[in-house]
Amino acid sequence: MVQSQLSPMMQHYMETKKQYPDCVLFYRLGDFYEMFFDDALTVSKELEITLTGKECGLPERAPMCGVPFHAVDSYLNRLVQKGYKVAIAEQMEDPKQAKGLVKREVIRVVTPGTITSAQALDETKNNYLMGIVCTDGGYGVSTADISTGDFLVTEVSTDRELFDEINKFSPSEIICNNAFYVSGVDIEELKNRYHVAVSALDSHFFGEESCHKVLKEHFRVGSLSGLGLEDYGTGIIAAGAVMQYMYETQKSTLEHITTIKPYSTGQFMIIDTSTRRNLELVETMREKQKRGTLLWVLDKTKTAMGARLLRAYIEQPLIHREEIIARQSAVEELNMNYISREEIREYLNPVYDLERLIGRISYKTANPRDLISFCNSLEMLPYIKRLLGEFSSPLLKALADDMDPLEDLFELIRSAIVEEPPITLREGGIIRDGYNEEADKLRAAKTEGKTWLAELEAREREKTGIKGLKVKFNKVFGYYFEVTNSFKNMVPDYFVRKQTLTNAERFTTDELKQLEEIIMGAEDKLVSLEYDLFCEVRDHIASQVVRIQKTAKSIAGTDVFCSLSTVASRRNYVKPAINEKGTISIKNGRHPVVEQMMRDDLFVANDTYLDNGKNRLSVITGPNMAGKSTYMRQVALIVLMAQLGSFVPADEADIGICDRIFTRVGASDDLASGQSTFMVEMTEVANILRNATRNSLLVLDEIGRGTSTFDGLSIAWAVIEHISSPRLLGAKTLFATHYHELTELEGTIAGVKNYCIAVKEQGDDIVFLRKIVRGGADKSYGIQVAKLAGVPESVILRAKEIAEELSNADITARAKEIAEVSANIAQRKVVPKPDEVDMQQLTFFDTVKDDDIIKELSELEINSMTPVDAMNTLYRLQNKLKNRWKDS
Repeated sequence: MVQSQLSPMMQHYMETKKQYPDCVLFYRLGDFYEMFFDDALTVSKELEITLTGKECGLPERAPMCGVPFHAVDSYLNRLVQKGYKVAIAEQMEDPKQAKGLVKREVIRVVTPGTITSAQALDETKNNYLMGIVCTDGGYGVSTADISTGDFLVTEVSTDRELFDEINKFSPSEIICNNAFYVSGVDIEELKNRYHVAVSALDSHFFGEESCHKVLKEHFRVGSLSGLGLEDYGTGIIAAGAVMQYMYETQKSTLEHITTIKPYSTGQFMIIDTSTRRNLELVETMREKQKRGTLLWVLDKTKTAMGARLLRAYIEQPLIHREEIIARQSAVEELNMNYISREEIREYLNPVYDLERLIGRISYKTANPRDLISFCNSLEMLPYIKRLLGEFSSPLLKALADDMDPLEDLFELIRSAIVEEPPITLREGGIIRDGYNEEADKLRAAKTEGKTWLAELEAREREKTGIKGLKVKFNKVFGYYFEVTNSFKNMVPDYFVRKQTLTNAERFTTDELKQLEEIIMGAEDKLVSLEYDLFCEVRDHIASQVVRIQKTAKSIAGTDVFCSLSTVASRRNYVKPAINEKGTISIKNGRHPVVEQMMRDDLFVANDTYLDNGKNRLSVITGPNMAGKSTYMRQVALIVLMAQLGSFVPADEADIGICDRIFTRVGASDDLASGQSTFMVEMTEVANILRNATRNSLLVLDEIGRGTSTFDGLSIAWAVIEHISSPRLLGAKTLFATHYHELTELEGTIAGVKNYCIAVKEQGDDIVFLRKIVRGGADKSYGIQVAKLAGVPESVILRAKEIAEELSNADITARAKEIAEVSANIAQRKVVPKPDEVDMQQLTFFDTVKDDDIIKELSELEINSMTPVDAMNTLYRLQNKLKNRWKDS
């Protein structure tokens, strides 16, 4: 394309496009935003709008499509949700007054992480932009929500910690340095798995000097130590890059971003990505919906701010006992004063999203109705503050102290803006009578002018005798008299014709022209003055952003505690004791989500007891569908709820603070990364064993089931040994398994206790009692479960025949003996000699003693063998005997 051949307007378009090559350019032309060339092809396809063409000076017309300016938000939002960046090029002068080409400039760039449109955002969750800086020592991570002003920074050292942060915040957009892009992280997988737009920025965004400078200038500090950032070297670079990116895209001062909050991942319970997914904290695994999650159960908030804060509480449970107890005290006092609580909730109900409203006010995009919503919200603040001030809980009192009633702003808006203003700013009708003297005068002239017009119409109708004479108005001709053709012979000489229509003619007079000048002048001046007055009010509110944000945080906290209290009261939750000695004791605990989802059946409550001593690890057996996974998730959720400060679904609970919760529940192939079910399982197990501590809670379901029976059993056995050993780990663990052989570990490995799901047999059928009881299950009830699931009767009968045939050859039929021998070897209680080994007992088939095998047994270094080595050796020898028996 030869740019010199393009028309002047298209040349300017191409110059603007060169400055924003990674954006779709919305170029304002009159009442439309137009796109050309490749952008037009992209937008036409993505938004399914008509593709046309425009003469541009080239032999072929330029591909073109457009969207009307008054409806641009809906089109813009759809594009951004698809991951595109959009640059908005606006007309910067009135085309009627422009000489030559109308001046146009890009006024902002809208990206997935910087969109502020209320229509595009989910009010119950933050819309985060995340900056990642990769260095040899780890990662700097900065997260900002431009719509609320939240701005956070931290540092992590490993890929897994980084992905945990990404999963925690679920950003809409990630910006990063080139080092991260080429670090080996699969960017496409990152985009697809987390539904996030990812882009690497130029190196100038990550310069140490420029990052320090932009943060100091924005927050008006002489040193970053005043912001608490002195220990976050890489984090500062990430925060500085995010700030520069926001400046560059928003082209505003971002005055509503008033604080930056450094944090350490160690300040909160660590919940890794798989645990968040398995416990379904904020979205379900399959449908990705809120219904069926812990958030769904606990969220009875009345405001958008409260909903977002509650989500953050669930995502980041506390690990400091004093902070947990402070939250509990707030919930407890609200429970005890439910009348005041319900009154507070009534006052919270009309409160709009103050955080995002002040964001739009600061951006100068708030319209008159936004200010009315803001005003109506402020009206509730004195009542909420008064009620909060009556409580003695330190947290509730602190919320009351932080809540500024903002009565001056309420009075300003109430006196300045009419109750039902128009949406747009340029049509007037915004400012109240009595607020501004000049506006009142112009409004009076406008009103009286209309009275004068009515009087003039009546006089001329009487004077001329034209009964149908009317004064009308349009934007082209202004005011005029309209006379139908049947009366045109009665038109007097001083009527000056302006337009002839099919059925009528239009006239003016000197008197009508004078009135028109008065009325039209007053209207134009009034609209302009009202716009200026509105902007003054909006700017004054924006100057109070710190007060407003502090109050908004207080409202959010109040809403969260009222929500937790409401749920606790309605669902009969109890306040758990919080201990630091590592004991988890739950009496009649219930699964918070399953309990609420059940309609016709009562939930069966269960007890739990775990500690760092004799009850470290519970081996749980029982058939599928009996409730093992529900029970284990229930325990994890109760611990998590206790540590976020909530009451819990139980009759009584004493919760030892856990630094981390790890879960390994369920299995599925990770096709995107080419990993099998078993590989995914082992990767997650490896993460748990390497990162769990003595104070962690582990929930492990069916470890080892993705491979052969003996390999799986061996791995599960070794994992239990590792976890239960205080020297190696010693974490509190719930371990569900179908390997009934593992029940033999109770009494041989310290800290292991057996539990099973109670089952009632009725002939060939079973009934799940959903009750956890001491002891191990001696059957898997697989065929009975298949029958319950609806497997055809013929298949069930054949399965029983096969099971009976295989029972004598089933490897697990002799596993108890194997477990006893290997356990004795491990504890050195028995060191078997060759002549003491009953080969008949250790084989599956009747065999005679074999000298070679006895010789091999005699040469084993038993003292150096682990239980797993012993079991594998015995298995190999048994197979050897089995093969010889077949050969004979």
